[in-house]
Amino acid sequence: MGGDRFAPWGMTPPLRLAAGDVSPDFGAVGGSGDLRSIVGALLTYGLIVAVLMLVISTTIWAIASSSGSWHTAQKAKLGCFVAIGGAVLTGAALTWANWLLDIGPHL
Repeated sequence: MGGDRFAPWGMTPPLRLAAGDVSPDFGAVGGSGDLRSIVGALLTYGLIVAVLMLVISTTIWAIASSSGSWHTAQKAKLGCFVAIGGAVLTGAALTWANWLLDIGPHL
């Protein structure tokens, strides 16, 4: 029994994240070309919307703060936090999809 303790049972080793290893394995799925383009487009649109929302919210926050409209500034600040959270969730969706595609063939 060598160094790979997972090989005798046909299990895969635990998830190891490195800088270049985070990408979905579309080879395990039939019709992977279509799936790759759909997932890529959705992630791109999600990140574009998050960045645009962040730019608009920070601009409104700055204008509202300088003009003394504290209620609007507070709502714009909340919009900034929502935009940052959306960008984080969109980025995490790639790792989650990779994990699901890796677990799929072993079920």
